[in-house]
Amino acid sequence: MANKKEKTYVEDMDRGVYDIKNKFTYKSKTEKGLTEEIVRQISKEKDEPEWMLESRLKALKIYNEKQNPNWGPDLSEVDMDEITTYIRPDAELSDDWKNVPDEIRDTFDKLGIPEAEKEAMLSGVGAQYDSEVVYHNIQKYLLDQGVVYTDFETGLKEYEDIVKKYFSKCITPNLHKYAALHYAVWSGGSFVYVPKGVKVDIPLQSYFRLNAPGAGQFEHTLIIIEDGAYCHFIEGCSAPKYNVINLHAGAVELFVGEGATLRYSTIENWSRNMYNLNTKRAIVEKDGKIEWVSGSFGSKVSMLYPASILVGENAQSEFTGISFAGEGQNLDTGSQVIHAAPHTKSTINTKSISKSGGVAIYRGLVDIKENAYGSKNSTSCESLMLDSASRSDTIPSIKIENNDIDIGHEAKIGRISDSVIFYLMTRGISEDEAKQMVVRGFAEPIAKELPMEYAVEMNNLINLELVGAIG
Repeated sequence: MANKKEKTYVEDMDRGVYDIKNKFTYKSKTEKGLTEEIVRQISKEKDEPEWMLESRLKALKIYNEKQNPNWGPDLSEVDMDEITTYIRPDAELSDDWKNVPDEIRDTFDKLGIPEAEKEAMLSGVGAQYDSEVVYHNIQKYLLDQGVVYTDFETGLKEYEDIVKKYFSKCITPNLHKYAALHYAVWSGGSFVYVPKGVKVDIPLQSYFRLNAPGAGQFEHTLIIIEDGAYCHFIEGCSAPKYNVINLHAGAVELFVGEGATLRYSTIENWSRNMYNLNTKRAIVEKDGKIEWVSGSFGSKVSMLYPASILVGENAQSEFTGISFAGEGQNLDTGSQVIHAAPHTKSTINTKSISKSGGVAIYRGLVDIKENAYGSKNSTSCESLMLDSASRSDTIPSIKIENNDIDIGHEAKIGRISDSVIFYLMTRGISEDEAKQMVVRGFAEPIAKELPMEYAVEMNNLINLELVGAIG
C-alpha cells in the first residue's frame, strides 16, 4: 500500500533533504499583512537611509494601486493578510560556519553548501535563511582584486553610492504588482561588484532557504560587472512543504558592462505550497553578454520570465531553461529579450516536462526595436508530456519594428515514443527505467550547462518526480 500511495499522491512524496523542517524560531518578525507600519518597521529594523524608506513607501503605494495580471495562472489565493513579510532568524551574520546556529548550519550542510565551498568549487558563498543572510564569505584573492561580494544590507551600508545609482533602475516597482511588493518589503539578498577587466574564474553562489510557514521571501540581488570583466553567479532556492501558502517575490538586477560577460545559473526547487513570483532582468552594454541557465522545479505556481535588455551594439543574450510540472503545479515560465541596439543577438532554448496533470507553459517575448537593425534571434521550445492529463502550451510574443533582422521560432510538443520504449525494453531495460532514460536524455542539454553539483541536483529532482508516476 505504501508504494501505491507514493505513485498516486505526489503531494505526499518525500523530497528528502529539501523537505527538512526546522523548529520555527526567530529573533524578530512583523505581524501578518502589508501596511505602512509594517514597511516602516522593516526599514527601522535595518537602520536604513531615509531614501530607502521613501523608496519602500512609494512601492507600497504602487502595489496597492496595481491589480493582479489578467493573464497566466490564477493568483487569487495569494492573500497578503495571511503572509508574514519579514522574519529575522535567531542568528547573526558570520563569515565562519562554526558561528552559525547548529540547526541552521545543519540544514545547509545537508544541502551541500559548506562542502562545495570547502572543495574550492566556489570562490564566494552567501546563505540566506528566511529574511536575512546568516553566512557570507569570499576568497581573499578576489578581495585583493577589488571584487565585492556581500549581503545586500552590508552592500547598502558600505557601498551606498553604488547601490543608490543602480537600485531599482533595471527593475522598477511599476513593472508589475509583485515587483512593487518586492520593493516595499525586500530583505536579504546579494551585492556583487566586479571591477573592470577582472575575471572571477570560480563561481560565486547564494543559497536562499525559506523555513518559516506562511512567510514570504523577498531577497534583492544586485550584480554589476564592469567593462571587460567576467563572473559566474549561481543561485539556489528551496523550502519545505507546509499546508499554508508561502510566497517568493525576489528581484535580480544585473548590469553587464562593455565587453563583459555574466553567467547566471539558477535551480529553483520550492515546495508545492509556494507561489514563485520572482523577477529577473539584465541590462547589457556594447559587446557584452548575459548567459541565463534556469531550472524550475517545485512550487505550486511559478511566473518567471528572465529578461535581457540589449542596449549596446553587438550585445548578446543566451537563455537556456527547463521546467518540470507535476500534479497540482502550474509553471508559467519563459524568457524576454528586448533588442534596443544594432547587431544584437539572442537565443532562447527551453524544454518543459509535464506529468500527472501538471501544466507547463512557455511564455516569451522577443521585441526588436526600430534602431536594432542587423539583429538576430533564434527561439526553440520543446515540450514533453508524459500522460494525457497534462498540459503544455507555447505562447510567444514577437514585436518587430524594422525589416533588417533575422528571426526564427520553433516549437515542438510531444509524447514519449512507444517505439523507443519498446526498443529499450527489448534490450532488457524495464518500462519505468526506459521512460526515465528518455526523460533524462530530453533534459541532458540543459543539465550540461549547469555547474556539476547543480546538474546532479537537477537529475536527482527529475528521478524523484518520476518515481512510479509516468505511463
